[in-house]
Amino acid sequence: MNDHDQLSFDLQGNRISRRQVLWLFGAAALSGCAASPVGGGSILVGMSEDEEKRVDQQVAPSQFSQDLGPVQDGAVNQYLAAIGQRVDAHTHRPQMPYSYRVLNANYVNAYTFPGGAMGVTRGILVDLQNEAELAALLGHEMGHVNARHAAQRQGQAMVAQVAVAGASLAASTSEWGGLVAIGSQLGSSALLSSYSRDNEREADALGQEYMVRAGYPASGMVGLHQLLVDQQKEAPGLLQTMFSTHPMNTERRDTARALADGKYAASNKRDVGRERFMDSTASLRRIKPTIDACQKGELAMAGKQYGKAEEQYRTALQKTPRDYASNVLMAQCLQAQDKDAQALNYAETAKQIYPQEPQAHKLAGVLALGLRDPAKAYASLDAYDRMLPGDAGVTFLKGISLEGLGKRQEAANHYSSYLRRTRQGKAAEYAQGRLQSWGYAK
Repeated sequence: MNDHDQLSFDLQGNRISRRQVLWLFGAAALSGCAASPVGGGSILVGMSEDEEKRVDQQVAPSQFSQDLGPVQDGAVNQYLAAIGQRVDAHTHRPQMPYSYRVLNANYVNAYTFPGGAMGVTRGILVDLQNEAELAALLGHEMGHVNARHAAQRQGQAMVAQVAVAGASLAASTSEWGGLVAIGSQLGSSALLSSYSRDNEREADALGQEYMVRAGYPASGMVGLHQLLVDQQKEAPGLLQTMFSTHPMNTERRDTARALADGKYAASNKRDVGRERFMDSTASLRRIKPTIDACQKGELAMAGKQYGKAEEQYRTALQKTPRDYASNVLMAQCLQAQDKDAQALNYAETAKQIYPQEPQAHKLAGVLALGLRDPAKAYASLDAYDRMLPGDAGVTFLKGISLEGLGKRQEAANHYSSYLRRTRQGKAAEYAQGRLQSWGYAK
């Protein structure tokens, strides 16, 4: 599922929407033809199996962090993994390193990287009704992995280069100007791939086959599609559904129903697992009003209705004060209104709630720079860097922090490191100018 069957409302501008597989790979030469794992025919691929796995290792952690990391509920994550493992054992590529986590993101989405690293947002999990629908959701993602759709997309030259971090930065020529504006834009170099309508149909068919093999009723796929059809009708402004580009929602639901009533009819006598699902996801469903408020807040943020967004986030925090996502979102909302001191308080609270998740650390660092506190900024940015290394933007901002602390040599090292990754944009101009003025470059 992708842009063509988008389940997400992409409100922060840094998430992969439905089936936009994100990876920080340079465009690779075509690997050539390979046998399809699911059909045996020849398919044109741009990645080997080892490269598919490497994409997951290199990029998935960053994307999962963009979606605010796995929920802090081991039992929920273990439950998701158990369902995933039950289904992935019956796929065409059981040897792939599948992994599963429920993410703190509120938007309605699930996605996979080409090696099988999957994320399911809490926003969709609380809307599912039973375990069979969850198995259908995961089965569809496995369908993309098993049909090697990501590799085929790259092989068919469907990869687009996103601008290197820093290209559109609003930094001024002063030492401190524009830091908050640039902080959230750095480190966003990526490649995007989207799936075709035929890819989506194939993933549906494979997912339904896998879930039936695993002992679930095929009606679970029908239920999943019906949920999305209903949501599209009930809240079209709130949700870009999985079929936003191509209105395939009823078509794919009807296809799934035909298979459930025909080829897989015998499976529909099986238990859908509603009670087990409800028990296993109860901790998340208890905070559904918080998730709903966050969704409305993010929609308001997308429309730059910051006052309305702030009201929704306050509602979310009143319901669940120690919710990591709500605190991060409130910090971002206040930052957008130039209320940096208040925003920093929420970012610091988020750090305390979930210290091992990087995003709050990065946000706190950016805000501290805006408040001209380079020591606090560096500490937060360095913590982010240790948890999730490789973010060019954080390297630049650490350089700014070190400069503010009077540590010119260390700042120069960071600026040089940043320039080795990109020489485009205001941030690069600033770094180059500093190195020249200090005598480290001509």
